[in-house]
Amino acid sequence: MKTTTPEATKGIFFGLGAYTMWGCFPLFFALFQNVPAYEILFHRIIWSCVFLAFVITVLRRWRPVKTALMEPRKLGRVLGCAILIATNWGLYIYAVETHHVLQASLGYFLTPLVNVALGMLVLSERMARLQVVAVTLAGCGILLQLVMLGSVPWISLILATTFGTYGLLRKQVALDGLSGLFVETLLLLPVGLIALAGLDYAGMSHFTANASTTFLLVASGVITALPLLAFAGAARRLRLSTVGFLMYINPTLQFFIALFVFGEAISLIQLISFIMIWTALALYSWSAWQSRERPGEPAPT
Repeated sequence: MKTTTPEATKGIFFGLGAYTMWGCFPLFFALFQNVPAYEILFHRIIWSCVFLAFVITVLRRWRPVKTALMEPRKLGRVLGCAILIATNWGLYIYAVETHHVLQASLGYFLTPLVNVALGMLVLSERMARLQVVAVTLAGCGILLQLVMLGSVPWISLILATTFGTYGLLRKQVALDGLSGLFVETLLLLPVGLIALAGLDYAGMSHFTANASTTFLLVASGVITALPLLAFAGAARRLRLSTVGFLMYINPTLQFFIALFVFGEAISLIQLISFIMIWTALALYSWSAWQSRERPGEPAPT
């Protein structure tokens, strides 16, 4: 017991660091001035790939990457993951630029419930009774916005669906988080390079507009990788149930940043919808806690 406590403590700090960094992403992407979301996305792909290659070299983790690249027929799911995560990244940047961070936070609150629904629909997993209630309640929260406000929170739904589906496909790929994300960005690298070359040729590139913009675009790759590395450190040391609870730090921070930093308005109907989804998450979390690993079981690696 004494030997595991320090590791668990490290895991908590790694988890807090990872989800706090993800939760503060709106503050970073709000720093870009007049740079369209698609251009930031292309740079994020390119510089993430470069930085991850550096990290993999330092950690000497090239073997799983080489193994994956030597079997191109098995890269179909990885390419699917790459497209989904790029869509998620691009839409998230767009949400920040258009002052829809509340919708973004709602999307990440919905993600675990989307995961449960996908598990049932695609993998034929059985849901606990509370999980069924949670998914139904969250659906009612979205329906409330549709009926009362006459609009669908499409940013929230696409973010939750793309990230949830990404997680579904990612479970079927035999690559760790670091190697997997590198291969995903590597597959997207040609598209990013061609797109940026086209922007530069058309005189629409912002990369050399000024030193601060250049720095931020390059830094977008680093800030993509850092929370992933911290998350990997947490996942190796903590039980899945603990990691699951820490996950809510991310959308919670985004919610408060949207309200108190960016000054986004929230209507009564939206607030009620959020409360319904928070209640659904509480039910889901309780159900997950009830089915957590027993004290004598080893923590996941």
